[in-house]
Amino acid sequence: MKLRFYLIPAILLAPSCMLGPDFQLPGVTGGTGWKEGAAADSTNLPDTWWRLYGDASLNRLVDRALSANNDLAAAKSRVDTSRALVGIDQARLFPTLDLAGSAGIARASGNVNPNPAAELENKNFRGSFNLAFDPDLWGRNKRLIESSTADADAMAARYDSLRLGLATEVVRQYFVVRGLDEQRAVLQDTLKSRQEALDIQKTKTDAGLTDGLATSSARTELELARNDLANVERQRGAAEHALAVLCGTRPADFAMTESLGQRPLPDIRPGLPASVLARRPDVRAAEQSLKSANAKIGVAEANFYPNFSLTGSAGLESLSASNFLDWESRILSLGAGAAMPVFEGGANQSRLAAARSQYEETLAGYRQTLLIALREVEDSLVDLKGLAKSRAALDAALASAKDTRQLTQERYDEGLTSYLDVVNADRTVLQIRLSIAVVDAQQHISLAALAKALGGGWSGK
Repeated sequence: MKLRFYLIPAILLAPSCMLGPDFQLPGVTGGTGWKEGAAADSTNLPDTWWRLYGDASLNRLVDRALSANNDLAAAKSRVDTSRALVGIDQARLFPTLDLAGSAGIARASGNVNPNPAAELENKNFRGSFNLAFDPDLWGRNKRLIESSTADADAMAARYDSLRLGLATEVVRQYFVVRGLDEQRAVLQDTLKSRQEALDIQKTKTDAGLTDGLATSSARTELELARNDLANVERQRGAAEHALAVLCGTRPADFAMTESLGQRPLPDIRPGLPASVLARRPDVRAAEQSLKSANAKIGVAEANFYPNFSLTGSAGLESLSASNFLDWESRILSLGAGAAMPVFEGGANQSRLAAARSQYEETLAGYRQTLLIALREVEDSLVDLKGLAKSRAALDAALASAKDTRQLTQERYDEGLTSYLDVVNADRTVLQIRLSIAVVDAQQHISLAALAKALGGGWSGK
């Protein structure tokens, strides 16, 4: 009889099986090349990929944002929380041991007790260690750990994605500001030249050499340039405020000095689509979410099987405190239990069906994430290709517009054309110079978008 009793825990402690499907990543590939015909070789992006721009001010801003941004700090806390929740599920694999103690006194009514010789007061002192253990024969707890671990890994990947997005947004806003600096410099030069033109026309009008039409046109162009400058300064202020918030500080405590000049464009090549998908943190997050959903199917399947438990208790119990520690006060109990669902109104079937449908939903989201990742790379490549063509066309247009302005000025000075022709020629030069400043900034921004689309410089840590 004793042998049979001790066989119960031995059987329950035997290695458990794992119900549910083992996770396999769906066989989805990104193809062998890009629609936009990018080179197959790839740039080995460093983790601090923004340093490829060679701009010390930009480097300081990104570093500041990564250390002080509040959204990123909140995401880091979410990662820590998810890791802690894994520990809760891991604890299910181990027995629980509790220490319990009690002391009490109870008195019975003398008017109720029919035995006058009986003790009316009873004392009880008890202390014990209580053990409980779920042997997890069907792997339910292990699937829970698999699911929560995958959820934690997905949360960590989302943190990496947010970090990458934050760095990219800082780079974007930075080059927005620098592009507006270039536009402001162009407009300030324009204001100076148009003020000089207005002064000349006023002098001619005052001398009776013109009827005032040229003066009015010159004044109009001057005011329009002032309007353009006000718009540029407004946009620059908004971009500067956005950078302040990204860096975790008040806009009132943040300022960027003007910086002009050409900035080199780093050479970033995407490589093969498969390598891009392997680097992107949002793809890793989608993979881990799919793994978590797959593990939950095993949890749902385990609900159809019996649940076993082992319990034990050992300690001391006595009616008197004086002999509480005596050997004769010892108590001991061991037990094993099992519970199996018989009728639960179809709840377990519904849970399993829900787990499977949630997996299919997560699988669709995973595939969509892959498509979005590939699209973002293609978008960045086509942007860079188009911007390069625009820059070349604007350079040619600027050279031609300057020639036109020079010829128009000469014809006006000889009295062969009206001042409106000069105004139009000068306005064309201004618009092209402003467009060049916009395109230059957009090229740097699109390179940052490409770096983000490629997954940044994730090192696999």
